Amino acid sequence: MAVAAVKKSPKVEKSYNFAWEGVDKRGTKIKGETRGANMALIRADLRRQGVNPTKVRKKAEPLLGSGKKKITAADISVFSRQLATMMAAGVPLVQSFEIVGRGHENASMQELILTIKGDIESGTTMASALAKHPKYFDDLVCNLVAAGEQAGVLDDLLDKIATYKEKTESIKGKIKKALFYPASVIIVAVVVTTVIMLFVIPAFKDLFTSFGADLPAFTLLVIGISDFMRQWWWAVGMGVGLFGFAVGKLHEKSRKFRELIDRASLKIAIIGPILNKAAIARFARTLSTMFAAGVPLVEALSSVSGATGNIVYSDAVLKMREEVATGQSLQLAMRQRNLFPHMVIQMTAIGEESGSLDAMLGKVADFYEEEVDNAVDALSSLLEPLIMVVIGGLVGSLIIAMYLPIFKLAAVV
Repeated sequence: MAVAAVKKSPKVEKSYNFAWEGVDKRGTKIKGETRGANMALIRADLRRQGVNPTKVRKKAEPLLGSGKKKITAADISVFSRQLATMMAAGVPLVQSFEIVGRGHENASMQELILTIKGDIESGTTMASALAKHPKYFDDLVCNLVAAGEQAGVLDDLLDKIATYKEKTESIKGKIKKALFYPASVIIVAVVVTTVIMLFVIPAFKDLFTSFGADLPAFTLLVIGISDFMRQWWWAVGMGVGLFGFAVGKLHEKSRKFRELIDRASLKIAIIGPILNKAAIARFARTLSTMFAAGVPLVEALSSVSGATGNIVYSDAVLKMREEVATGQSLQLAMRQRNLFPHMVIQMTAIGEESGSLDAMLGKVADFYEEEVDNAVDALSSLLEPLIMVVIGGLVGSLIIAMYLPIFKLAAVV
């Protein structure tokens, strides 16, 4: 089943909060708040709901900003599941958007959902309405929705999207959890060392000066570093900040730099295997979802390349796409990349031969998602004592450096 390309509109009409008052069909006075692009659309929407509006006014924006929370990937995942549940229960699409949008606690997400609802009410397809917001709905989601609309199985495709989003967000969460512990070791060690260097070492320095004796080399080294940090702390802080900013900008602008980082990260001890398994899990989950939705393999691989989360795997998938487009089997294209384990290639080969590629890739995704989960748990257990060892060793070395002169003085006495 071919999926038509979804046209994207660069212009998205801004919506505002409107407070209104009116009378319902029973003559009861009611009031509330609604988001919309302008007053005329708000009045028209109220009339469609059986409310005769008597007063509609635009609410003023807060002076210090809207105070709205940022839309997260978790918000999009929950929205997908809620919409899938509504559609599966037989609730019409527009009404489903209305229910999900009005019930969302995040004002930014509510605005996004109701904006999409307005586009759909005006006659736009859901896929095109979602494509107006590429920051939150990528090509993969838009193409799956388009396939569901064309085949008349939108509820089923929405369920697949919801499951896919939940799985991918789960794997991202596990990767963040795996990277959190090494980062925490570095941050805690830096903070503790900085505090000791700036406040503790100077007190010992004053004490040693009063002795008038020669200090051990190790103690002099630590005091020298402390003096440098106290005098040039602003330069050190600025240098670290500028370095971090430069690396961030370089990562954002330079594809070669991102490729270098991604390639190096796959080879890091302990962390590397987890990142490899996560990339394979995302590859298998995404391709399984798209292939099950009827998206042709070559077209599906285009979307899969951007979902792996690593440029090394992304480039490999694009090369596989070129080879599959010329008639080569997927499993052979995967074998030539030297990135996929033998088990993954064999499962893919079985899926291609039996016509159940989506099911086989789904099993591969399940297996590697569980592998990532187990690896992250093992890493957490390993790093907890390691944190204590690193910080203890660092602080212990500084304490020894400060107490060496005292021991030397005691020996002389």
